[in-house]
Amino acid sequence: MKVLGIDFSCALGALANGHFPEKDCLLPLISKLLGYAIVAASTTVKLPQIMKILQNGSVRGLSIVAFELEVVGYTIALAYCLHKGLPFSAYGELAFLLIQALILVAIIYYYSQPVGMKTWIRALLYCALAPTILAGQIDPILFEALYASQHAIFLCAKIPQIWANFSNKSTGELSFLTNFMNFGGSMVRVFTSIQEAAPKSVLLGSVIGIATNATLLSQIIIYQKPKLRAEKEKKTK
Repeated sequence: MKVLGIDFSCALGALANGHFPEKDCLLPLISKLLGYAIVAASTTVKLPQIMKILQNGSVRGLSIVAFELEVVGYTIALAYCLHKGLPFSAYGELAFLLIQALILVAIIYYYSQPVGMKTWIRALLYCALAPTILAGQIDPILFEALYASQHAIFLCAKIPQIWANFSNKSTGELSFLTNFMNFGGSMVRVFTSIQEAAPKSVLLGSVIGIATNATLLSQIIIYQKPKLRAEKEKKTK
């Protein structure tokens, strides 16, 4: 029995015979279910960050370049997975993350007025090149080079934000929930990438995601403590 490409026959057959499914039967099933769970969760992963900006009407402490690079990274990663014909459960979250990342960048632009000429040039350049990349209409060697570079892009996307947090000793409007969901998604994606026999480069991207999101989470926790303590003392006075 298959549902959304997930084969339940092995597990159901074992249970019907009164046996617990074997590892070789159970792990692929868990991987598929987790893969679709990530895809489902990805539809809301950036909403906490979007809502926090809209509620406060501020992008204080947020790095524009960091969020722009995220959009570029998601675009390349999604295009590569489509080109390689990987199952949707192995990369589906990238489509939803890209859409949300584009909305997030647009909101950051809005609250960062006036936006400089360099920023508009970057935005127009992305709009011109993204359709070609997503359609896979580029040289295969260049495609591989782009995908290899997207890990560096994702890493560079996090570094400006990490550095801004460190310099300001504050995480500004950075959302804990969004970064926590990114961290959890990267953890699960490591397991699913191994089970789906995805290219090692895909696995490497998840490992980088774990490291960078863990750093951002620790900064949010460290820099938010004094602020929360001060607010608590203010209320008690």
